[in-house]
Amino acid sequence: MQEYFSSLAEGFLAGLPNFLLAVLFFAVSYYAGIWLSRLLSRVLQRQNAEPGVSHLLSQILKWTIISLGFITALQRFFNVTAFLTGLGIIGFTIGFALQNIMQNFISGVILLVQQPFKVGDEAKLSGFEGIVQKIGLRTTEIKLRNGLIAFLPNADVLAQPIINYTRASHFRVELPVSVSYDADLEDVRGFILEAVKTVPGYVETPVPQVLSHNFGVSSVDLTVQFWISNTADQHAAKDMALTKIKQAFANGNIEVPYPVQIVRTQTRKTAKQKTK
Repeated sequence: MQEYFSSLAEGFLAGLPNFLLAVLFFAVSYYAGIWLSRLLSRVLQRQNAEPGVSHLLSQILKWTIISLGFITALQRFFNVTAFLTGLGIIGFTIGFALQNIMQNFISGVILLVQQPFKVGDEAKLSGFEGIVQKIGLRTTEIKLRNGLIAFLPNADVLAQPIINYTRASHFRVELPVSVSYDADLEDVRGFILEAVKTVPGYVETPVPQVLSHNFGVSSVDLTVQFWISNTADQHAAKDMALTKIKQAFANGNIEVPYPVQIVRTQTRKTAKQKTK
């Protein structure tokens, strides 16, 4: 029994340096990870980075350093190569089973880093228009124009075109307008250009345009283009412009023609009528 305790004590003393070094490695990596993650978070905050981006990158840095310290500590006791190989196989299996979740997660990281839009921006994502409420690591939350809340998978958001209305200082409104062939196009242009100037949010530069693009069956078809600021509502501006243009046409006796259709009828004589 004495020999057993003696050998146990010798083994403990022999392994004590490795144990102390392992604890030291882990402790250093743990506190270094916390300190460096806080430092990175402060640097990103001074650069006005998004809070979600700062938190994500600081947490990745923190746990990467802690994981490296933990693996280094384990290396003092046994070869961790086989352990990491087995862990990689397990990770690959789990990743294959959860590939959709991982795809959305990676897409969320890319969205947070690249920042094609921010919380509070008005944007069109995956065909949905509204105000961005939240950018998560799996879904992006957007409040639609009708008040409903949509949760869009980040992979779908990243894979499709993203239109950010907030970042544009102004954007163009286009309206189709038709006038009769008897109307003077120069007078029509003058009425339209004066009318669109009264639309809320109208900006003078770029200059508005009234372009003729087609000779219709009963009308000359025009396209009205004018610009409004990004703070104005595009749908409300289009509605107001149509109302003002209609009033201007009425005051200027400009006719907006109805579609004209010519119907030809042909009567057939009956057999009795033919004999007569």
